[in-house]
Amino acid sequence: MNAVMKFVRDEEGATAIEYGLIAGLIAVVIIGVLTTLGGQLNVLLGKISTALNSAGTPDAVTPPAGPDPDPDATPS
Repeated sequence: MNAVMKFVRDEEGATAIEYGLIAGLIAVVIIGVLTTLGGQLNVLLGKISTALNSAGTPDAVTPPAGPDPDPDATPS
């Protein structure tokens, strides 16, 4: 009879189940947020990617300023 009463009073299993339920709820919230914001995040990352790609093209880079050649100089 003591073993049955000890089993009934034991709350370790209930605590583990509560932690499992909390972890599951957190996972559901994360999935919901990512699903809702996923499209907007994809658009934002696409804009960033486009800006970075265009920054690396030669057309977008201004050549460094150098000395102006002397138009009156004679070639040697």
